[in-house]
Amino acid sequence: MVKVTVPASTANLGPGFDTLGIALNLYNTYIFEEKERGLIIEGCLDVYKNKDNLVYKAFMYTAKEIGYEIKGIKITMNTNIPLSRGLGSSSACIVGGVFGANALLKGNLSKDELFKIAVKIEGHPDNIAPAVYGGLTASMMDDGIPYCIKYNINEKLMFCALIPDFETPTVESRKLLPKEVDFRDAIFNLSRVAVLLKALEEANMQLINKSLKDKLHQRYRQKLINEFDEVEKICIDNGSIAFFVSGSGPTLMNIIINIDFANNIKNNIINLKDNWRIKILQSDKIGVTVI
Repeated sequence: MVKVTVPASTANLGPGFDTLGIALNLYNTYIFEEKERGLIIEGCLDVYKNKDNLVYKAFMYTAKEIGYEIKGIKITMNTNIPLSRGLGSSSACIVGGVFGANALLKGNLSKDELFKIAVKIEGHPDNIAPAVYGGLTASMMDDGIPYCIKYNINEKLMFCALIPDFETPTVESRKLLPKEVDFRDAIFNLSRVAVLLKALEEANMQLINKSLKDKLHQRYRQKLINEFDEVEKICIDNGSIAFFVSGSGPTLMNIIINIDFANNIKNNIINLKDNWRIKILQSDKIGVTVI
């Protein structure tokens, strides 16, 4: 039996579209047990208890890479990362399946090798990287191969996530993005990514505020997020200076130092039409763990 724990993640961080990600201390756990035959999946909705389950598909893909033909598997899931909310739920499933297969089947693949397999399944590394390595990560693809580097993030920083009761699938939000961008907008984002990485290390809130701005994706994606303008106004009116769309949304994220911020916005948030859950999170420094 193997137990795999995978953190949630928030990607993009404003200007770092498809590049930056931070692991968060909200976790999914997956337990894998080899059986004589068949597939058993427990701990999730019935609609996911089949061979289309992303954890199972990632497990089987990795088993094939290892060269092991498995006849039966039981997967027990304990999921705390909400689905399709911009918190890396699909990446957590993929990383869980990939690392679970390697451990259970004694594949002896390294973390870096498993990272590459997970990215191949997901298609992009921005959420996979923090889920695997933890902390703040910057990733890129070169000739189809993913590369990742880890940065320090100041322990003073916390993340106030506003998680709504509706979904925005990544595939739908990507349809809204333009096929071409203005050269000046590209420079705008590039300059801010470079500053943001150091600002997050130093907890320099003034620079975090300036460098979180984006011109490539958020203005398009916010159209799919109900009450975006209202939530943003509530946060800014209560002192938020670091507000961004988590991944492709609809979760909206604030970087904070003072935990009182959550209490200050609570009464206004609960009066909105949609149900927004407020959750204070911190950066997970470790990433995926296997027992």
